[in-house]
Amino acid sequence: MSWLQIGVVALCFLLNFNDGIDVLLVSFTGAEIMKEFGLSNAELGYIFSSGLGGMTAGCFVLAPFGDRVGRRKIFLISLLLISAGMLSVYFATSYGLLLVFRALTGLGIGGILPNLATVASEFSTDKTRDFNVGIVQGGWPLGAILTGFASAWIVPELGWRFAYLAAGIFSFTMLVGVYFVLPESPAYLNRDKLLVKRSSWRDLFVPEFRQSTIYLWLATFFGFITLYTVLSWVPILAKQTGMPFELATYIGTAMNLGAFTGVFVMGLLIGRIGIKRVILIYVLLAFVLLNLYGNLDQDFLLKFALTFGIGFFVQGGFNSMYPASTRIYPSEIRSTGVGLAMGMGRFGAILGPSLFGLMADSGASISMRFVIFSLPIVLAALFINRIKSPNLL
Repeated sequence: MSWLQIGVVALCFLLNFNDGIDVLLVSFTGAEIMKEFGLSNAELGYIFSSGLGGMTAGCFVLAPFGDRVGRRKIFLISLLLISAGMLSVYFATSYGLLLVFRALTGLGIGGILPNLATVASEFSTDKTRDFNVGIVQGGWPLGAILTGFASAWIVPELGWRFAYLAAGIFSFTMLVGVYFVLPESPAYLNRDKLLVKRSSWRDLFVPEFRQSTIYLWLATFFGFITLYTVLSWVPILAKQTGMPFELATYIGTAMNLGAFTGVFVMGLLIGRIGIKRVILIYVLLAFVLLNLYGNLDQDFLLKFALTFGIGFFVQGGFNSMYPASTRIYPSEIRSTGVGLAMGMGRFGAILGPSLFGLMADSGASISMRFVIFSLPIVLAALFINRIKSPNLL
């Protein structure tokens, strides 16, 4: 790895760090938004889902253009959308505008996330590729950790809107950094221009990739159901039990600290035992911890420990799918392949938090909800393990 390669991977880490701030900020400010606008659990769930809907559109509409106009241009367009969306929330005067601005932010995030994995992969050596793609995903929970600590101070002192103003300014700073620092991917510059001009989603379904594409789409769909339900609702559930704002925020931070640690350990393990085994081990332990969380009476320390473990194994296990997906497709269709897989997964991300909120309003117990939402990520691991790509072991 040259210094240029290391620098690009580090920049991708920071961009994912920024996305962690932008996505998780709603979880940390959700209770205050509910209070100001008089929202129900289901209506708050729709705010989560509007952002996730935008991310889905970004994965389908923006991300594949990384194979046609270049990874760097998609980064710039996506960061412009993210910055505009986050800054606009500061001025939102109605519930409807919140939905629109969160969708705009999500559109940018959906465009940039798959291309982060692509760029990290293409600037890495074969020996470091899986670790680098995996560790880039660690930027997301680290950004969420910072968001948790910052929210615990900013929201009580300055109000929830100021948190979005600060996040929007940081996103714009990243936009400036990408413009001046990030080079275009060498794999994109050296591509077969004629092949790229003809490439489309249909290339994912040629005989060589058809089965892998179908299983990857199913895996991301079910994995996102569990992941985004947990990320969206665990901090809010802590607040709804009567826990003080600061302590409840630290519960969410524990989950993201666990996620960052889990992603780092995942990156080390992949090179030793393979992606498929790592995903299976992580997911089975996540299933156990989710059911313990939903069925045990917990004081603060036990809740903190279980939440850390859930972050470690749920997000660590799911994030193994990013290096897996970059291994399946060649560079000519890699942004399209990763982007559409994550786009299909976003449908699960939209479904999960909304369904969890609807079940809460209908009177379903926490125990039942955690039992139900621990199952999809197990299905995700089973589908990943059925992929027979020669580059995926």
